[in-house]
Amino acid sequence: MSEPEKRTFPKQEENQESFQDILSQYERSQSESAKQALAGAREGRVIAVTAEAVILDIGLKTEGMLPLTSFTGAPDVPKPGEKIMVSIKGRDPEGYYELTRGKVTRPTDWTALEKCFQEKTTISGTVTGVIKGGLSVDVGVKAFLPASRSGTRDAGEMEKLVGTEIRCRITKLDADEEDVVVDRRVVSEEEVAATRERRYSEIQEGDTVRGTVRSLTDYGAFVDIGGVDALLHVADISLRRVSKPSEVLVAGQEIEARVLKVEPDKRRIAIGLKQMLADPWSSAAVKYKVGERVRGTVTRLADFGAFVELEPGLEGLIHISEMSWARKLKRPSDVVKPGESVEAVILGVSAEERRLSLGLKQTLGDPWAEAKQMLSAGSIVEGPITSLTKFGAFVQVAEGVEGMIHVSEISAEKRITHPQDVLALGQVVKAQVMATDLEKRQLRLSIKQMAPAALDEYLAEHKTGDVVTGRTIEVAGEQAVVELGEGIRAECRIPAKRAGQNTGETQAAGTANLMSLTSMLQARWKSGPPSGVTTGEPLRPGQVGEFRIAKLDATTKKIELELA
Repeated sequence: MSEPEKRTFPKQEENQESFQDILSQYERSQSESAKQALAGAREGRVIAVTAEAVILDIGLKTEGMLPLTSFTGAPDVPKPGEKIMVSIKGRDPEGYYELTRGKVTRPTDWTALEKCFQEKTTISGTVTGVIKGGLSVDVGVKAFLPASRSGTRDAGEMEKLVGTEIRCRITKLDADEEDVVVDRRVVSEEEVAATRERRYSEIQEGDTVRGTVRSLTDYGAFVDIGGVDALLHVADISLRRVSKPSEVLVAGQEIEARVLKVEPDKRRIAIGLKQMLADPWSSAAVKYKVGERVRGTVTRLADFGAFVELEPGLEGLIHISEMSWARKLKRPSDVVKPGESVEAVILGVSAEERRLSLGLKQTLGDPWAEAKQMLSAGSIVEGPITSLTKFGAFVQVAEGVEGMIHVSEISAEKRITHPQDVLALGQVVKAQVMATDLEKRQLRLSIKQMAPAALDEYLAEHKTGDVVTGRTIEVAGEQAVVELGEGIRAECRIPAKRAGQNTGETQAAGTANLMSLTSMLQARWKSGPPSGVTTGEPLRPGQVGEFRIAKLDATTKKIELELA
């Protein structure tokens, strides 16, 4: 290798080293220029305005975003083209610069740091790296930010802060030791508190707000509506009945709601979702007419009836008395169940009281209207006894139709004191219709009107004043029951001198001779007094005698006698 060639290598290395030095110096100068460019206040031009922020051109490659909440109290939100003084406080995950109105101090020497420390001024700084126990921050000098005061929750979030500009406050300053400690969390907390105060004062009842569901409880949901939490109660989530908020909402969901109540002193805001929808009761009177058939879903049961949802937010009540024609129900659950779809008839609508009455049995037709022809007076009906009372018995004569037999209409042979003495629940009886009131849905029946035809014949052939023969079958004081023929009995008033003295023992005697008396009277009750009739003695059961008809009523089939 020649000598000239040997001398070229050192020269090349010298040129290369000079170039690297120049490049390093350039990069450092560019970095410092960038830092200086980010520091302090700058003028930004409004490019666009969104629902949440104002986007500005701040003279850098990436635009900056200024929250709309920064203009609280201002007469108007800035319009595109307007210029605003802002400071850069960091970058969001999408790369946009986060801006704040006004200037954030950036100390340049120890004197400035001392002043900021004494006045507790908020300053800006750039996070340069993660170190043991926290972060290293450039605030004009090297400062330490403890992890606990960084406002982050884990190491991952701390890593994301490296290279970003933050707002902080000096909490310790020792110029001799060049020891500076800063706090980011206190600034963030103050900003959050200021935002909350501003929001409580600017939000008004009736406002429409947007928010994000933060958490769910059994009684409602907490929604972040821009720095403050509002309570969305479970009753205000939907027009439909909601048992738990989790049936409708999920954490992180964005919603639009109406402000219902604001209590700044208690830091409470109540919002509602269902209030954003039209109230179905406002058109209920027009939409639902009495007599129309509707279909809905049973939502819940009560002791007095069932609630049926016809549309979201509009429920009607089927009272237990409107559920069945055929029986008296004890519980609505005997007929309907929650979740069941039912058809009903509208009985009444009151939009002012938010009440809608429904009937279930009306969809099955009115049994009284269908039974009108067979319930005419004098017709014969048959059915089981459904209930017994002190005054009579109720008989089901058709599906949903009951008639009442009064105690006085049970028997023509003897006086009945208690219906249950001769009738039993479930017993099938025949009765004659006495009267029908379709409007009141009342039906009067009689069993005693079903007496044998011999009584009708006897009544037709006799008149008041006739003297007839009969046998005493029961004596009670000055009253007696006399048999005039088979199935034909009458009541007789007895003078005191002929009244029996021991009615208890004569009852059996009368029963013993009754069959022979019946046989005798079957042949001879039309022929006048038989031979051997005793008169003038006290009446006793089993005794045959002459009697005069004092009163004869063909309608009620009653005969009253007196001694001849």
